[in-house]
Amino acid sequence: MATLRTEGLTYRYSIGTPFEKTAVDHVDLEIEEGAFVGVIGSTGSGKTTLMQHFNGLLRPTSGSVFLDGQDIWADKNKLRDIRFKVGLVFQYPEYQLFEETVYRDIAFGPANMGLSDSEIKERVFEAAAFAGLTEEQLSQSPFALSGGQKRRAAIAGVMAMRPGVLVLDEPAAGLDPLGREEILSEIKNYHRKTGCTILLVSHSMEDVSKYADKLLVMDKGNVFCYDETGAVFSRAKELEEIGLSVPEVTRICMKLRNRGIPINENIYTVDEAVRQLVSYYKSKKGGAV
Repeated sequence: MATLRTEGLTYRYSIGTPFEKTAVDHVDLEIEEGAFVGVIGSTGSGKTTLMQHFNGLLRPTSGSVFLDGQDIWADKNKLRDIRFKVGLVFQYPEYQLFEETVYRDIAFGPANMGLSDSEIKERVFEAAAFAGLTEEQLSQSPFALSGGQKRRAAIAGVMAMRPGVLVLDEPAAGLDPLGREEILSEIKNYHRKTGCTILLVSHSMEDVSKYADKLLVMDKGNVFCYDETGAVFSRAKELEEIGLSVPEVTRICMKLRNRGIPINENIYTVDEAVRQLVSYYKSKKGGAV
């Protein structure tokens, strides 16, 4: 069942001016409930604009957006509820922190949902745990945290609303390799434990190949393709033509195939490459490596 669906979704900026531009162009799309989708595309492809339609931050110039079968713009009075159901984490979300303590920052969303103090507390501690924050950090000022911890606090603030859909726009941008790994692993763990739908916008092919089950590829405001991760990366030449790359391990495996080593074309993780190469060399050496 599709939790998010668009029909003919089109969005134009600066209509009627010399700067008018079509950012999203007649997009028809269905995102399955519980999917972990990596959203990729070159700069200006329309991926961020598309994501901002899913919680009503932007209103389509034409076309429709459906959440669980309901047109989100059918009743403007229900948009507030839509934004609780579709959580959007902007790039560099730590700039949105403003409360006196981390606890109060994470609690801001649930408090605006009209929940009881006990329910808010439960959600704050749950979201903090998902985001890798300690109870001690909850009592601190968010501005006393490190950059990575601020990022976790901001993400936890959206998780605390328990959205059915979580949209993250470059959540690991600007972090060091260890910080990226920690943040993305926490998001994957959150997906596994809650079963919510995740849309992860990223410029890193390595990140989406490791964490996403499906990929949505945007190009010039259109959906270039939406498919299983391996199937998308098997189209390496087509991706390069629209300004994208494939994970480095995929490139290496393609070169190995060209040299006669019989491994799959659609390898996109290091673990899978190791598994296939070990299997190949075992067969060459009679079971020993």
